[in-house]
Amino acid sequence: MPSWVEQGYQQYVKRFPSDMPLSLTEIPAGKRGKNADIKRILHKEGELTMAAIPKGNRIVTLEVTGKPWDTPTLANNMEKWQMDGRDVSLLIGGPEGLAPECIAASEQKWSLSPLTLPHPLVRIIVAESLYRAWSVNANHPYHRE
Repeated sequence: MPSWVEQGYQQYVKRFPSDMPLSLTEIPAGKRGKNADIKRILHKEGELTMAAIPKGNRIVTLEVTGKPWDTPTLANNMEKWQMDGRDVSLLIGGPEGLAPECIAASEQKWSLSPLTLPHPLVRIIVAESLYRAWSVNANHPYHRE
């Protein structure tokens, strides 16, 4: 990823309180070429993704076909997640989206937009959206900016 992506993402990560850390685990995308077996690549990415999720985590997939959440809805979901007591894994797919096994394991499906967004922007948008929702719940002034 370009340095501006890491800088933008880290701007929000460092704002989260210690009792609500945000971390990123990247699963390398399979090599895609002219004659790539996309189904096989997607399956392998799905296996790697599922293996990276700690047992017991709530899985939320980011999908175009998911439900659009405004900030109050995301804040409400975050409160529910906190009350649930499990860590949350937000899954963002590769170029062809998420593997079927990831979608099947999902407890919630969230759509950022009906647009297809580039992955570098998605990680920044998700981090900012989560921070904004946290600030609503914490009555922090950031959400009023």
